[in-house]
Amino acid sequence: MTRRPAATLPARSGWRGAAGAPNFGDMTAIGTRVGSVDWMAVADALDARGYATAPGLLAPAECQALRSLYGRDEAFRSRVLMARHGFGRGEYKYLRYPLPPPVEALRQAVYPRLAPIAQRWREALKEAGRFPAALDDYLAQCHAAGQTRPTPLILKYGAEDYNCLHQDLYGDRVFPLQMTVLLSDPRDFAGGEFLLVEQRPRMQSKGEVVPLRKGEAVIFAVHHRPVRGSRGIYRVNQRHGVSRVISGERYTLGVIFHDAA
Repeated sequence: MTRRPAATLPARSGWRGAAGAPNFGDMTAIGTRVGSVDWMAVADALDARGYATAPGLLAPAECQALRSLYGRDEAFRSRVLMARHGFGRGEYKYLRYPLPPPVEALRQAVYPRLAPIAQRWREALKEAGRFPAALDDYLAQCHAAGQTRPTPLILKYGAEDYNCLHQDLYGDRVFPLQMTVLLSDPRDFAGGEFLLVEQRPRMQSKGEVVPLRKGEAVIFAVHHRPVRGSRGIYRVNQRHGVSRVISGERYTLGVIFHDAA
């Protein structure tokens, strides 16, 4: 299943200065936290399993500020009710440009760490092209190709909600890695596990459950990745989703690096 943006919310401006807007504080700490991650270990985990985790990328106050933003439509460009489209149950909203400071800071800081991995995967799969070292240069390529709409989103789940297995593809330009950050405390909900399923050629599918802590990110393949077998490199397809929430509320931030058509 491929996700596409849905109905557009009415445009409003100035939400950062509006009464009641969240105070996100100093964003330089996000770059420091990203810099402290063991990115060699992340690369090894992505190669071995198709995902890696990075704890504490967002501080508790930043998680809470992003959660509180969900009720402010002026921060978002569209809202998707998953049941209406057969995506599952629950809802999510795509953020509009300019992105909230923690999301922009995270996207800008993480992309250069992932670009070398993405390029290595591209070359292993014999795909043409190079990923620029900086996010702004990559987004310029997306925009030149007609993919101009921001893809970072906040997802909200309540009891009985779930997210079907899917891939986040929004056009021909696809950066092959993305991440999800848990904004809720795991003690605030039951169920709602992050799921990854690999579809391997001529083999049965393989599933993983990835437990997350508040502010922790899971970085994973958007749609496929290279795997070395006895006869060389082959392509493994990957989908992700969320299991049924039994009780409570679960909020996550999704950070996708390519923009949407």
